[in-house]
Amino acid sequence: MSQVGIQELLEAGVHFGHQTSRWNPNMRRYIAGELDGIHIIDLMQTEQMLEDARRFVGELTSGGGKVLFVGTKKQASTVVEDWAARSGMPFVSRRWLPGLLTNFNIASARIKRLHELTEMTESGQIELLPTKERMNMQAELAKLEFALGGVRDMDRVPDAVFIIDLKAEEIALREATRLRLPVIALVDSNCDPGNLDYVIPGNDDAIRSCELVISTIGSAVEQGAGAWAVIEEKRRAEEQARREKEEEERKKREEEERVRREAIEKEQAEQKARQRAEEAARAEAEKGKPAARPPEPAQPARDEAAKPTPDKAEPHPQAVPDHPQAVVPDHPQAVVPDHPQAVAAEPEPDQAEATEAPGETEEKEKPATEEEQPDESSKESEGE
Repeated sequence: MSQVGIQELLEAGVHFGHQTSRWNPNMRRYIAGELDGIHIIDLMQTEQMLEDARRFVGELTSGGGKVLFVGTKKQASTVVEDWAARSGMPFVSRRWLPGLLTNFNIASARIKRLHELTEMTESGQIELLPTKERMNMQAELAKLEFALGGVRDMDRVPDAVFIIDLKAEEIALREATRLRLPVIALVDSNCDPGNLDYVIPGNDDAIRSCELVISTIGSAVEQGAGAWAVIEEKRRAEEQARREKEEEERKKREEEERVRREAIEKEQAEQKARQRAEEAARAEAEKGKPAARPPEPAQPARDEAAKPTPDKAEPHPQAVPDHPQAVVPDHPQAVVPDHPQAVAAEPEPDQAEATEAPGETEEKEKPATEEEQPDESSKESEGE
């Protein structure tokens, strides 16, 4: 709503105060005069102060602030409920619950209980209870709904309080003042405006006057709350987009990490496969290779026989001139004692046998020589 003019205030009867005998001296600066025993309120000040209050609540609610509407008197309760509901603000239109602001922890517990009973009623669970218990719960629900129905969605202490008639809402004013909350109030000539932040001088007994002031403040609150809702919706959308982007980036990083991990695992598997293939090829090559020839066992007997000894020395070819087989022919492979390789060269098996032949012949022929000796002596005897 745009700024309210003096003409509208006059038509609504905002300028009428109380009887002069019931006035509060602290309201002197807001009173223009009197007519027929009734104080007349200065509407020029009312116009300016109403505009100041309207701007304040507009700025407050556009930043997410909450304004508590309080108006329990008959002339204002219906309008308070209407505009508070339109702007999404909490309100008290029936009876002020003492400690609602100053003891909000207890009040919030009662609000929670109100939600529980409401949920039980809506779901039909309360109908399953015994009759006495059900009736007690229904009575408790009605009582809580009467006292806290307008603040059931108030999850914290409000940022400001808008009051109609300070005389009727003295407890609410005292609690708000104690918490140092900004207070906007429609103040008649019989009230004390000393503790208020935003005073709206005017008639708080006429329905039209209350409706005009409440609608002016309520429209400003509604506009501010709507602007905040748009900002909040945009913020939530941005937050949702940011979360989706972060989630997408996280999934992308996880996918990249998974691909990298799979590549590493694949490379390791290929390396192991190559190692196994190399080991298999090496084993196959060793299996196809002929086995190494084991070393020949030592032949001590044959070597000792082949080696000349002092007792059985190999006879020199000229040692036995008379024996027909004693002469060893000059063999090209005969061992020459003076040859430098004669000692180092190991006789081969065939040569060893060839070497053994003269010795064996000597041993075999030796008895024959002894046998032939008697024949020669016999021959000598016969010759004689």
